[in-house]
Amino acid sequence: MSSEPAPLSLEILVIGAGVLGLCTAAELTRRGRDVRVLDPGGLNASAVAAGMIAPAMESAIDDVTPERAALLRRAADLWPGFAEAHGLELLDDGAEWRGEGADEIEARLRALGFAPRRDGDRVFAPEDRRVDAEDTLAALSAGLPHSLILAEAQEISATVAGWRVRHSGGVVDAGMVVLATGAAAALPGLPDDAWARVSGILPIRGQIGLAQAQDEPGVVRGLGAYAASGEARLLIGATMEAGRRDLEPDPVTGQGLIAALERFSSAVVDPAEVDWRVGVRGATADGLPLAGASGAPGLFLALAPRRNGWLLGPMVGRVVADAVEGGTSLPDAAALDPLRSF
Repeated sequence: MSSEPAPLSLEILVIGAGVLGLCTAAELTRRGRDVRVLDPGGLNASAVAAGMIAPAMESAIDDVTPERAALLRRAADLWPGFAEAHGLELLDDGAEWRGEGADEIEARLRALGFAPRRDGDRVFAPEDRRVDAEDTLAALSAGLPHSLILAEAQEISATVAGWRVRHSGGVVDAGMVVLATGAAAALPGLPDDAWARVSGILPIRGQIGLAQAQDEPGVVRGLGAYAASGEARLLIGATMEAGRRDLEPDPVTGQGLIAALERFSSAVVDPAEVDWRVGVRGATADGLPLAGASGAPGLFLALAPRRNGWLLGPMVGRVVADAVEGGTSLPDAAALDPLRSF
């Protein structure tokens, strides 16, 4: 007789409790769907982040097209309603660029339709917002009707009624599955097309630090680093190291971030007191996430937002929930379609 426990049966299983997974679960729950989230727990890449909802500065720093900047702005515009619906605190303190590169940043912002304010070598973008990443993940998780299934997904397979997911604590049978597994390797058993899409995601290692210094208000950016003030701490970031999955903080990398910060900021940081953390994000070839139907019945993707997971979270949640319900409510869904050509 088999000792394997009976599978848990439910309507929708979201695999992954990062920002895209939790925003999707929150949106589906708001629509009355039966949702559970499977995740091994611990810090994920969404927690190792500054919680930037920054269409202006992100567009200027990456020198994106006007079309991409407009998409990021529309994504940011979804945040106030999403935050209100789910009881989240949204910080409207803007973002400031300081020092070298100010002329270029200002010119890019204006060319993309933003409205920066200039004061000497400082450029202020009032459109940008942020959240506290760890607090917001906790609030989104707490707002779900069921606690997380704290286990690691190991294998997925199609069934007559949907999908079976084996994990480190047992088995789940779900009518539909949303993969929100970040930059993790593709789950064994995925259909070939979905496996290829997930396997094509580029990992990007990001190192940030938490310090006690509080000399800077809000978000301050400059060449090579940024500082974001939170409650009793200063977050220092961040690297973008493509192709790396290692999670051990690098002291030399940390020293480089502090040195870059000190060139444009008045923050005084003791390197010995910084808690360095590393997260691995995923990116597609065009820099936009995979959000929507995978092509396999009942299997959906919410993956690879590069460094804009917090900015794009509510948009991805809406797009995936629409796909689950067989419709489309946002014109940007096509740009995030997992089946698009790169």
